[in-house]
Amino acid sequence: MNTITLPLTNVRCMRCVNKIRDAISLLPAIQLIDINTEQLTVSTESPLPSLFDTITALGYQVGYHYQLPISGLSCGRCVAKIEQALSERHDIAHFNISKQLADVSGSISKQALTDLIIGLGYQVVTSQIQYHYNFTLTGLSCGKCVAKLTTVLTQDNIDIITIDKNNLSVTTSLTADDIITIVTTTGYQAVLTTKDQAPDVTNNPIAPEPEPEPEPEPEPEPIIASQGTATQLLLSGLTCASCVASVEKAIKAVEGVDSVNVNLAERTALIYGQASLQTVITAIENAGYGAEQSEDDQTRRIRQQQQNQQTFKTHIRNATVSLALGVPLMAWGIFGGSMVIDSTTSQISWGVIGLITLALLVTAGKDFYINSWKAFLHHRATMDTLVALGTGAAWLFSMAVVIAPDLFPLAARHVYFEASAMIIGLITIGHALEARARSRTSKALERLIDLQPQTAIVVENGQETEQPLSAVVAGMTLRLKPGAKVAVDGSVIDGNSYLDESMLTGEPLAVHKKIGDHVRAGTINQQGSLLFKAEHIGTDTMLARIIQLVRQAQSSKPALARLADTISSIFVPSVMIIAILTAMAWFYFGPQPASVYMLVAATTVLIIACPCALGLATPMSVTVGVGRAAELGILIKDAEAMQQAAGIDTVVLDKTGTLTEGKPQVIDYKIYNTLTREQLVQLAASLEQSSEHPLANAIVQSAQQQQLDLYPHSDFMTYSGLGVSGTVDQQQLLLGNAKFMNQNNIKITHAETDFDFIANQGATPVYLAQNGLLAGIIGISDPLRKDSFSAVKRMQKMGLNVVMLTGDSIKTAQVIAAKLGITDVVADVLPDGKAAQITLLQQQGKRVAMVGDGINDAPALALAEVGIAMGSGTDVAIESAQFTLMRHSLHGVADALELSKATLRNIKENLFGAFIYNTLGIPIAAGVLFPLTGTLLSPVIAGAAMALSSITVVSNANRLRLFKPSQQHQEK
Repeated sequence: MNTITLPLTNVRCMRCVNKIRDAISLLPAIQLIDINTEQLTVSTESPLPSLFDTITALGYQVGYHYQLPISGLSCGRCVAKIEQALSERHDIAHFNISKQLADVSGSISKQALTDLIIGLGYQVVTSQIQYHYNFTLTGLSCGKCVAKLTTVLTQDNIDIITIDKNNLSVTTSLTADDIITIVTTTGYQAVLTTKDQAPDVTNNPIAPEPEPEPEPEPEPEPIIASQGTATQLLLSGLTCASCVASVEKAIKAVEGVDSVNVNLAERTALIYGQASLQTVITAIENAGYGAEQSEDDQTRRIRQQQQNQQTFKTHIRNATVSLALGVPLMAWGIFGGSMVIDSTTSQISWGVIGLITLALLVTAGKDFYINSWKAFLHHRATMDTLVALGTGAAWLFSMAVVIAPDLFPLAARHVYFEASAMIIGLITIGHALEARARSRTSKALERLIDLQPQTAIVVENGQETEQPLSAVVAGMTLRLKPGAKVAVDGSVIDGNSYLDESMLTGEPLAVHKKIGDHVRAGTINQQGSLLFKAEHIGTDTMLARIIQLVRQAQSSKPALARLADTISSIFVPSVMIIAILTAMAWFYFGPQPASVYMLVAATTVLIIACPCALGLATPMSVTVGVGRAAELGILIKDAEAMQQAAGIDTVVLDKTGTLTEGKPQVIDYKIYNTLTREQLVQLAASLEQSSEHPLANAIVQSAQQQQLDLYPHSDFMTYSGLGVSGTVDQQQLLLGNAKFMNQNNIKITHAETDFDFIANQGATPVYLAQNGLLAGIIGISDPLRKDSFSAVKRMQKMGLNVVMLTGDSIKTAQVIAAKLGITDVVADVLPDGKAAQITLLQQQGKRVAMVGDGINDAPALALAEVGIAMGSGTDVAIESAQFTLMRHSLHGVADALELSKATLRNIKENLFGAFIYNTLGIPIAAGVLFPLTGTLLSPVIAGAAMALSSITVVSNANRLRLFKPSQQHQEK
């Protein structure tokens, strides 16, 4: 048994320690000796991968991670030699070896790893001291913040690896304090989490081993997530828009809460900030409502289903009881029965009916009175206040007539017990139907959750066992059988099959998967059997991220909703004032019996003015619209983006990876010195082997296809939007565009004809200069997406001005644009110039949607009214955009814009209906038609109309579930 001590990172408290202890206890052949928040000691006879993968899957880091640049490896046998030596050591968990880099994790020290590589006959090299830092970011609230920080950090001595609203990973020669200072001066905060040695490729002394970073303070209790993610609470007791305003006000008053979105349609609250979760729940309960945490999607779903079913059953039962009393009483009055107290017999009989009605009010109608009392205690008025006042006033007046009829003139001795019963019954049955219809609004989200299987087939030691999903950790090998759903994200290690990914991408055609391809949780295997390695589990899967984005978007509010919220906040008090004024007008100026007219008019005003429809108008449409977008493979960040997208008149399309496949290939060569074609490609590929640019990858792949060996390079420099430089085989090389050549005084005039020839094929010409002289041109072509032409035509038919924006040469861009029918082309633009072009269009009065996929598109995506990122693009682009297209089709852009217009139109229809209903209903209820008709609107009819208004809004919103994009004309 080997005893190994490993450092731990991000282990903040004893709860974390206990989680790790419990996980290790399940691992065979590993015995835990000691553990605290800083390190653990184990005794083991087996290698470390299972231990590392288990702890990493829990969200912590263990051991050391090195990225050592190496040299002297000339072929695959050299790589295999190092891999064999590393695989024999028990203190190494994972490794990935190439001819230039050794990426190793484990308990081995850096010096021991260096000595091992040197002992095998190779060298460990590095340039000036470069470090890889990981930071946790706070203060970034949106994609524009990410784009702003990306722009500031785009410097020669900083290489951004990943960046989003919560995390930053960079490689740089600067110190961690320097990076933190840059982030702080930009207006945000950064905390260093890990620091590792970064890879380099030139001979210099190895950088010293980084000192361990101090551990963060233990967490005293669970807190709500910081901006970027959200904690969801399930709410109870909400009935109208006034309740939403009250809950939001109570939550915002809690210290540490940054923002909150309450969704009346879903009865949920999404909360951002650093407040104590229990404090927030207590604040909601103190405001008179209920709240409970939604720990995961499945639990939330089950709990919401239980609440909806229970609510529906309760409403149906109460409505049945209320109508069972109210309908006979109303029929009695309609068909000639006396409802006037004119004798002792009628007094006694109606007194009994009054007591029965009271029993009904305190049972079937008790929620209205309890909620209105809670609202009164918190100095607010809600829908329940209006119903309680209306029904209560009708009952009290009627009982007063029963008890003391002599106090009223004979014409005023009418009782209204049937009104109280019917109003309770009609409003309650309206709530039941609304709840049933409302439960359909989140069907899209429910279908997404249904995609996640609850078990997975784990392959260990050649044995296949079905295990619960919670037992799957990163690094496990899983079996995917025909017809089964993929359990977690991973990569195929054996087999091939076709997977249906339409539920995530909206793409109807099955996708062929083979060794090395990625599979996503929730997709369905159509045929064949696959073995794949689990890489992302739990909340890290693409499916989980989609569900989180959809939920956040459904709870967000567009500007129109804020207008409705403002009106709702003063609506109920205003209605109460109107009811009082109505009662006074009828009492002093109305005909006799004035008390009867006063009661009927005031009660009807209170009942008909319920703000349910107003509160449901926007969230219902947003919930259904965002869900329908998810079904079409469109992820929407927030509802405000949908409102912005509905007014777009200009669409700006990036070329590479958006209009094109993003998979460039070398198609032509031109040579101007003694180099052969193979030597030209070999030099260019050797220079570009460390670059991640798509054109660089095309050159390297061309060399690999020709089985050309690559030379090591040094002094490598990248010039954004221009090219790269470096030394290969003692030759100074420049590779880039014409502007880059001119800046370095490279004569290229004699190559203009060849340049034009390549550009006229729609390819990108790239110059290679060797020791100050032009050596050749490499033509790189990126084929157009199959549906780019039809998608562009579709957008133009929608009345949109389509602009192509690219950093490519103007000649190449014009050829591509001509094939697509685009007349507005902006080419030869540097990355920082894309944002300037967006600003220029906006200054011309255009409302712009930017579509892109690269990190250099992020500032433009953030600056446009609407940013639309291709789902295959970088995380930075997706973070900066308001829309993300999961399927690789530009038709998704047209779908997104059409759906946004349909959703905004639906919201306006709902709001218009709600406003018109109240605008007309309140005056009619107050009696403005009495001079013409001689009668007042019955409170019973007002109750039915109020219930119908809510049902109408919910039903209209659900029409969006039937939305279908316009016909997509495919290219013939």
